[in-house]
Amino acid sequence: MRTALLTGASGGIGRAVARALAGMGYGLTITARRDAALASLADELRAEGATSVVRVPADLADRDALADIVARHRNAFGSMNALILNAGVGTAGSIADADLRRIDKTLQVNFTAATALLQHALPMLRLAASADPARGAKIIGVASVAGVYAEPGLGVYGASKAALLSLLETLNAEESANGVTATALAPAYVDTDMAAWVADRVPVASMIPLEDVVGLVCALLNLSSNTTVARIVLARSGTSGYHA
Repeated sequence: MRTALLTGASGGIGRAVARALAGMGYGLTITARRDAALASLADELRAEGATSVVRVPADLADRDALADIVARHRNAFGSMNALILNAGVGTAGSIADADLRRIDKTLQVNFTAATALLQHALPMLRLAASADPARGAKIIGVASVAGVYAEPGLGVYGASKAALLSLLETLNAEESANGVTATALAPAYVDTDMAAWVADRVPVASMIPLEDVVGLVCALLNLSSNTTVARIVLARSGTSGYHA
């Protein structure tokens, strides 16, 4: 049985990816802040084909919760074929006006928590890669085009996602020889609730469809261990491609 751990699973990209993996028969550990949302999702995932679902309500800003999330997966499954780092905090505003407490929260959720989860999960990812050397084990992190190209008003958010991009690229340099590879997806605005705040100036019809992101995740999970895709930038058609 192939297994995956997904953060930020209760909505948007995370929920859609979880449903796709359930349809592929994965055993899943899902985490988000609200247990009620996770409980509802877990029922859906079992109905759609997930072999087993473990739900772990947690706030990724709580450092003490991070080891427990991975431990719950290990206790249920023993190894991990995929780690989907989707949880994130959106932060908008000029650098000049950025609140230091908000900066800390953004970096904690978008980068520090991702790093800690990756550290805790690596032994299981290596184990899965050893058991399936042809495919290996995969890490997919949802970053942002704002982490690749400067976007006014998204300096702090973009910096946190740039850190995630760098982290995953370095992970490939360190672990791809062990069959553990990582990809950062860096999309412009995706048609989810998280992008609703810009709907007055970025038409929903121009946003990246959720299904396109899910399709890429599934394709990456099916790559052989011989291929490493460090980052994929998803731009909105009709734009220059260099902004959200």
